[in-house]
Amino acid sequence: MLGGTGSDVGKSLIAAALCRIFLQDGYHPAPFKAQNMALNSFATADGGEIGRAQAVQAEAAGIECVTDMNPILLKPSGDRMSQVVLNGKPIGNRDAYEYYHGDGRERLREEACKAFDRLAMQYNPIVMEGAGSIAEINLKDTDLVNIPMARHADAAVLLVADIDRGGVFASLYGSIMLQSPDDRKLIRGIIVNKFRGDMRLFDSGRRMIEDICGVPVLGVLPYMDDISIEAEDSVALSKMNTTAGEGVVNVAVIRLPRLSNFTDFDRLAARDGVNLYYTFSPDEVRKADIIILPGTKSTISDLVAVRNSGIEQAILESRRRGKTVLGICGGYQMLGKEISDPDGIEGKPGRVNGLGLLPVSTVITEAKITERKRFSLTPGGKMLDGYEIHQGRSVIEDECVPPMIYYADGTTDGCVADEKCMGSYMHGVLDHDEMIDRILAPYKKDGIEGAVTDYAAFKESQYDLLAERVREYLDMDKLYEIMGAR
Repeated sequence: MLGGTGSDVGKSLIAAALCRIFLQDGYHPAPFKAQNMALNSFATADGGEIGRAQAVQAEAAGIECVTDMNPILLKPSGDRMSQVVLNGKPIGNRDAYEYYHGDGRERLREEACKAFDRLAMQYNPIVMEGAGSIAEINLKDTDLVNIPMARHADAAVLLVADIDRGGVFASLYGSIMLQSPDDRKLIRGIIVNKFRGDMRLFDSGRRMIEDICGVPVLGVLPYMDDISIEAEDSVALSKMNTTAGEGVVNVAVIRLPRLSNFTDFDRLAARDGVNLYYTFSPDEVRKADIIILPGTKSTISDLVAVRNSGIEQAILESRRRGKTVLGICGGYQMLGKEISDPDGIEGKPGRVNGLGLLPVSTVITEAKITERKRFSLTPGGKMLDGYEIHQGRSVIEDECVPPMIYYADGTTDGCVADEKCMGSYMHGVLDHDEMIDRILAPYKKDGIEGAVTDYAAFKESQYDLLAERVREYLDMDKLYEIMGAR
């Protein structure tokens, strides 16, 4: 298990690295995280929903992702409310107090343990990931994902700390000493992550950590911002570009309060000559050539926020000036005429007008669509891969408006007002050069032809690069010894 001294210390990335390393070394690894809180999610082959991080780690391990890899997923829909997804299916919304202290807590623990046991019967080793800090002692009795899960799995815990944020000695020592004596024995190694500069300068610090903590330091890993691996959740958004540039095609992704699946735009952001940025500023929206309304966990409340912030007006002005507007999933719903939630699925029952750029009306429904899809952008065109995760049914009110997505069975999705205004439920549509080329076509400039022609091969190369980098700085012999492996 990779446990952390806090959130965003790099557990997910190191887990992906270990999945790839174990695969390269002839093992059959799989990732596992008992409980994940994230708005970035992914559809399994059988229509379940899991956190995106475990899907990425499964990809690094060379296997198909399944819901047992992340049996509990919390998708925040407000400051205190989250949708609870259990074994890939939503079971309702819970406020934080009810979730941590309600009667169903032990059932969730039982389901998480069962999921791990099923996974451990098929794969070896299991690369487990904790959540946040392993030393939140006020949550110890209700914790499902950190030390109690390590106990159930009899896992060796590697404690990960982020030296870049400072306080690495105190955070490591405190995280260990706040455990009970028995739980302290589970922590078998330390990884210091995100080191900048000359590693030799930390040799004495490494020895000090081992002296005060009584646990070996397995490695000091460098800051690896040059490797392209999909980020786990919205914490990563705070480090992303937020402003328009000069002499480039500017793509503004509206940073909705409950933005989900922002990894939809990673490949577009990697194009040469494209400046993709996340913003909730009307002024920055007006500077964009292309505006994207992304997915969201709370479509109606986020649409109200877009309206109240002045961003709606900025989008409509940009559309009148001939700029491109694209909606994905919840953003597609927002571009329509209206969204209604008669049963209060997202909150209070109600109805709100959309931006009116597409002839679409949406009703939020209790049934959740979670499905992988193969589609084309033209009738009979090249088949591409994507997935849908949404609650809501949208109806096209103008039969003359063509769809954006064509399925092999003859059904369609989304609609195209013209080549500069369109929307669809399809996540992953911008993972394909065909769609990227389509939206960039009106803005062709010198230097934007730098497409990654084989995105799958590119991602594989990044997993291999990540594994190579971690091998260089992590004592794998010691790790295998701790795991009891030859």
